[in-house]
Amino acid sequence: MKNLATKFENLTIQNDFIFKKVMSRKRICIHLLEELLQIKIADINYLEAEKSLEPEYTSRGIRLDIIVADDRNTHYNLEMQVKNNKNPDTKKHVLPKRTRYYQALLDIDLLQNSQEYDLLPPTYVIFICVFDFFAKGNYVYTFKKRCLEDLELELPDEATTIILNTHGTHGNISKDIKSFYDYVNNHVINSDFTKQIDDEISYLKLDTKVRREFMLLEARLLDERREGKAEGRVEGKAEGKNVIATLMLAKGCYSLQEISELTKLSIEDIEKLEKEMHATEQS
Repeated sequence: MKNLATKFENLTIQNDFIFKKVMSRKRICIHLLEELLQIKIADINYLEAEKSLEPEYTSRGIRLDIIVADDRNTHYNLEMQVKNNKNPDTKKHVLPKRTRYYQALLDIDLLQNSQEYDLLPPTYVIFICVFDFFAKGNYVYTFKKRCLEDLELELPDEATTIILNTHGTHGNISKDIKSFYDYVNNHVINSDFTKQIDDEISYLKLDTKVRREFMLLEARLLDERREGKAEGRVEGKAEGKNVIATLMLAKGCYSLQEISELTKLSIEDIEKLEKEMHATEQS
């Protein structure tokens, strides 16, 4: 608990928990969107912060930091990205296809059963990255679908993905967005906007309910990680037993009882492995 308390005191805007709390303040979220997109927003409606979208039990669920809709029914998903993660198996960065997956599940959630496709509202998936994914130095990278044969031709699906680079060096951004970048990177307060954000974080850290919520969330995530590791060890052991049993069956010199005694698998499980092995040989 002491470690969690210290961790809570040291939280910054880069932390998902704090980012969600800060962006749950309308005046801050609206101003960030207005400055970034250079538009005017009269009001926003929060569509369940950190909403978990799981369309199928077999699909991969995602947890979105902030989803809001403005007064013109444009929907925005804001995400803070601190690590430029790679898939350990493929060694490929996951960010590009993560944005694709977020957009797909966001669309599924926005379109009700039997509704026409053209009722899908305009969407912006916005990733605030504390790294330059494309290594081009841009403050902002904005993506829409375009025709390769005619780059002037844009697919009007009203879906936009924006990847912000808080370490950018060139491009056109407002003073408040630049100050926001400075605050995200180095906790520098050099504008009224970042002063509002910093004051909000200070206020949150004084709120005992927020502190308790963070500690409960961290404890839950720790338990989930421990359970996942334990399940992985159990699954690994079970798989290892199956491999050994299959090899012993292939030798043809061990009885089912002997295999059961050595692997601790039941006779029924071994018979099932034997059937599967024979089926594979015949196919």
